Amino acid sequence: MYVSLRADLRHQFRRYSSGYRWTLPKCIKDIAQNPPQIGDKIKLNGWVRSLRISKNVAFVDLVDGSSHGDIKCVVRPPSLLPKALNTGAGVQISGVWSESKGRQNFELQVTEQSESQIQVYGGVEELYPLQKKTHSSQFLRSIPEYRWRVPEAVSILRMSSKLESSFSKFFEEHSFFKTHPPIVTSSDCEGAGELFRIESESKLGSPEQFFGKKAYLTVSTQLHLEVLCAALGRVWTLTPCFRAEESDTNRHLSEFWMLEAEIAFIDDVGQLTRFSEELLRYVARTVQNSGFDEFPEETKQRWDMLANGVYTQISYSEAIDLVRQNPTNFKTVPTWGDSLGSEHEKWLAGEYYKGPVFVTNYPEDQKPFYMKKNNDGKTVACYDLLIPQIGELIGGSLREHDLHKLEQEISDRQMDIDPLQWYLNLRKNGSVPHGGFGMGFERLLQYMSGAENIRDTIPFPRTTKHCAC
Repeated sequence: MYVSLRADLRHQFRRYSSGYRWTLPKCIKDIAQNPPQIGDKIKLNGWVRSLRISKNVAFVDLVDGSSHGDIKCVVRPPSLLPKALNTGAGVQISGVWSESKGRQNFELQVTEQSESQIQVYGGVEELYPLQKKTHSSQFLRSIPEYRWRVPEAVSILRMSSKLESSFSKFFEEHSFFKTHPPIVTSSDCEGAGELFRIESESKLGSPEQFFGKKAYLTVSTQLHLEVLCAALGRVWTLTPCFRAEESDTNRHLSEFWMLEAEIAFIDDVGQLTRFSEELLRYVARTVQNSGFDEFPEETKQRWDMLANGVYTQISYSEAIDLVRQNPTNFKTVPTWGDSLGSEHEKWLAGEYYKGPVFVTNYPEDQKPFYMKKNNDGKTVACYDLLIPQIGELIGGSLREHDLHKLEQEISDRQMDIDPLQWYLNLRKNGSVPHGGFGMGFERLLQYMSGAENIRDTIPFPRTTKHCAC
């Protein structure tokens, strides 16, 4: 009976699938990769990028966001154009696929003889803000509902998608598992206190709390990721993170995406720096081979540097010495124990080494409690990766896996141990050497796209005093 039932199900599936048709319409990217036959009648869906009308012919440039390219629609006579059709309109145009006499190889001929049709799904009001002129990034951020229709802007979204898919492939090839740690937490991972506290509207002003304790939006999923690492060995995530830092620079966001990874059974910072380097080389080469021809040569040189350039590694002490040897270049000159400022980081990567720089072994007072101490008693086994124009891109470290040392560090810093008890429990049973890192996704995208402001790399930027919609 079981065999006959399975056979009957297979028969039903074949009968169903034999009459099934792929129902999604072809996008412009599909058509560019597999052009129709000359003379085929096809339908195109998209938005009008530009419209030019003369006495005997009209030209409609159609885009749909799937690629930077458009498809030229040649309309004869212009009277076939609906009155509602204008730049920005959402339309469906049917016509005959033809060889072109212009710069492009192919075009869509729309004529009365071909029984063509132009259907306007949504017209454009006279107050449509995207006119035929160059718009500043600042202006575009003021109209979040329309800003991504600008060709230069939407190219960044396509690159973002490609970067994320290349991360997935890289980690899959290295036996990592994608995980989903929480964004609501009761712990301050970084210890900086720059947290957004969350509470139910119904509980505001009440002593009762929704989660039974204070809860926050996470600044890093690392602590929870370590729990998953202890079960899976190698884990990664790409997760929204939040930081209540009232900074208004071109490289800070209050809501951003963080790529984080944790790796079991590693005991040398060099293992992490080499892995980080290979990750960046991989995704940069993926972008190089993905046909982003719309980006200028200067931006493509950045891809080549990440893909094929030299990655230098120096210690924090060496970095301080280099900065102090060139004090006239900086507003502030740090001494050993001070943090490297943004101006110092950009100078090291952009001017001195002219490429990516790993800076290792920072003073322990600068770094969070969970980092493993070095034998010198002053520094921790950690690193930051600095890149030109951006500064810090990646931060990582070995994690202290010895329970007693971790408890002592929490005590020395006069931290409240109770909220971290669950984290300490990891060190009680089956603790192993491990480490990991975090990378700001939008910072990488800012560098690889050439965007001047990080707010131009995320669909809806949230920063201090800015939450447009």
